[in-house]
Parts: sequence; structure tokens; C-alpha cells
Amino acid sequence: MMAMTTNLLRRFLSQEDGQDLIEYALLSSFIGFSAWAGVSYLRTALGDTYSTWDSNYQSDELVEIPDPE
Repeated sequence: MMAMTTNLLRRFLSQEDGQDLIEYALLSSFIGFSAWAGVSYLRTALGDTYSTWDSNYQSDELVEIPDPE
């Protein structure tokens, strides 16, 4: 019985079939995290750009009020 258990354990440790699955899982999680970080950064950058643009075009300095003479 002990020899059978030892043999099964050796076979389990020598097999490399499950490593592909783990590598793909790690790769997909890295790609997902990178995409999330990129979108988060892009959202912040676009929001800041729009806020700057909006505040510049909403100011009274850009509006020319005609003189009613």
C-alpha cells in the first residue's frame, strides 16, 4: 500500500499537464489587471482633460458682450 501511494505521488509530481492551465490563468489575470489599470488611468486623464476644456470655455473671458451704443 505504501509503495502504491509513493508511486502515485511520484507520478503526480512528474506530470506537467496542469502547468499549462496555471500559466494561462496567470497570463489572463495579468492581461485583465493591465487592461483595468489602463482603462482606469485613461478615464482619469480624459476626465481631467474634459474638465480643463470645459472650465476654459465656460469662463466669461471668452464671451464678448457687444456694446449697445
